[in-house]
Amino acid sequence: MRVPTLTLAAAGVALIAPATLPGAAAALPPEARTAAHGEGIGADPGAGRGAGPAPAAGRDVPAVVRPERGATTPSRGRTATARPRTAAGTAQDRAEGAVTAADLLAKVGTCAEISSGRYRTDANSPATVPVCGAQGAVFWKADLDIDCDGQATVHCNGQADPLYSPSTAYVQSDGQPLNAETLPYIVVPAASSRWSPGASGVRGGSVAAVVYQDRVQYAVVGDTGPSDLIGEASYATARGLGISSGPSDGGVPSGVTYIVFKDSVADPIEDHQAAVSTGERLARQFVADN
Repeated sequence: MRVPTLTLAAAGVALIAPATLPGAAAALPPEARTAAHGEGIGADPGAGRGAGPAPAAGRDVPAVVRPERGATTPSRGRTATARPRTAAGTAQDRAEGAVTAADLLAKVGTCAEISSGRYRTDANSPATVPVCGAQGAVFWKADLDIDCDGQATVHCNGQADPLYSPSTAYVQSDGQPLNAETLPYIVVPAASSRWSPGASGVRGGSVAAVVYQDRVQYAVVGDTGPSDLIGEASYATARGLGISSGPSDGGVPSGVTYIVFKDSVADPIEDHQAAVSTGERLARQFVADN
């Protein structure tokens, strides 16, 4: 799903990338960009947007509009994959806490669909992914594309990723965009008639458990994407799951489970340890309740 994540305008916010960091975003020709979506998490499609102050971290208020990544970008026929297990069935579950991948996956075997339609994982793929409801959480199973947007860093910048954007839908407590290289975050679709994340208690700063094979990575909701696509997470999320994290050639085409805990929040949004402690507590509750 190499399309740009969607960030909505809030007047008066200026995001300044450090001049010393590499790779200012290269301008793409118009045919490589599509029109920007006008939808945001928890907002009705087409709703007007008034000017206002910069959003605080974790609030359900997006920051800046970005154009979508064009459908001409190659979809993922990846050569990169997750780091292999040493032998089938012998690897231990690896998580940031005591709740294992096996614990969580045992509770998402069936899907009670709460979305009114299904999502595509890539621009030209069929719509096959539903959003599912559970006690205390929503979840979906999809691919993982790399979101490298936000603060310019060594690995996330305009030279490394020609589709790079210096902004994210949600910002740190100091008003700066998130850092995709160091902060595990996930991308959720913009609100639409298909599904409104905000109506399910999913907002900026909500805590998620992302599961791939025997790994669990806690993350926050940090960015939004097109309203018909799903399956994207930050460079740091992929790295924590043992997935190749290159912004142009990383990710995996399937097998990733995203569990987002309803009405949760990591405060401040950039504090990964806050996400881990909250996520671990809610993951234990999720396993007990489902």
